[in-house]
Amino acid sequence: MSNFDPNAILRGAQLTFVGAHRALQNPDLFTTTHYRQAAIAVCAGLAIRIILNIPIYAVKFALLVTSLFVNLDQETWDDKLVNGLDFISKSVLQVPFFLMMVMSSITPTLDNLFMDSLAWVDRTYLQKHKAEDPSALRGLYYPTLSMYSTHGNREKKEQRTPLDGLISVGMKYSRRAAISLAIYALTFVPVIGRFVLPAASFYTFNKSVGPVPAGIVFASGLVLPKRYMVSFLQTYFSSRSLMSRLLEPYFSRIRFTKQQKKIWFLDRSGVLFGFSAAFAIMVKVPLLGVLIYGIAEASTAYLITKITEPPPPPGSETKLFIESEVRWKNKHLLLNLPIAKLDEFNARMTGAETVAKSSVPETPRRTFA
Repeated sequence: MSNFDPNAILRGAQLTFVGAHRALQNPDLFTTTHYRQAAIAVCAGLAIRIILNIPIYAVKFALLVTSLFVNLDQETWDDKLVNGLDFISKSVLQVPFFLMMVMSSITPTLDNLFMDSLAWVDRTYLQKHKAEDPSALRGLYYPTLSMYSTHGNREKKEQRTPLDGLISVGMKYSRRAAISLAIYALTFVPVIGRFVLPAASFYTFNKSVGPVPAGIVFASGLVLPKRYMVSFLQTYFSSRSLMSRLLEPYFSRIRFTKQQKKIWFLDRSGVLFGFSAAFAIMVKVPLLGVLIYGIAEASTAYLITKITEPPPPPGSETKLFIESEVRWKNKHLLLNLPIAKLDEFNARMTGAETVAKSSVPETPRRTFA
């Protein structure tokens, strides 16, 4: 529960707004290149949305034709059918979110946006602390992170194509959509249907964040209407998937093992959920979703500077750095920081300092700028 407590979620939500504000101050965010790529992404997303919604359009057209011969003004089943299909498309199958995943897998725009924003965060930090002793400042993120390859060796780079990324996203989405549809269909089964969503949510939350949040969600699922429960669960799943995609530029350079990455996410789960939940909802907005996704990626560069330490240059120290980053050492400092100081937080902690600070409940000497 400690990783997913309300304070951690609230702090993540605060980082959302501070990070977005910082990202939007970056003049490089509004370059012609980004605008052109955003326009292409919007048009592509609109085309894919139309293709995926063809079955819904077909049903609506059939109802329109039927209304010419049958008076449907006094009927309600047709409205329920259309609303149900829209709900399945947006909340169960998460079609708008799928579009964002497709865009991020076939274009390097978001990776470039992340790195440009990371450089901006570093420049802003140096500007704010130019009068201070350079040796007392935190290390920079962009110069060393830009040294890392995003593709590993050249052979893998040559074999990887945008089509490969599209196929990978499509397979993951298809598997997730099939499971979502199956669970949603089971909710209509008499007697056991009302327990399907609570049980599925308990299993997922218990596996991800522990039994206490899982128990709360399970109890809520027994009394809340099914529509609200589905929307909540899909928002949670979408936020997790979104956060994973937003952090891809970082993890494609700093290569954790699968187990290390799992612990990394679990240790920061509350903050990451709070950060990504608002973006997961906003990316569903038609047409504007792609632009919001870009702002989310730019904001993630700011988030990285709060929940990780600056990486060393590629080399022998990288493995030790990754091992030290699996656990979030400055969590208690960030979560207990007043919101007015949030933008100034930059902890520089070694393993020894971490032990000392966690065992002595005193104000840190030089934690805040």
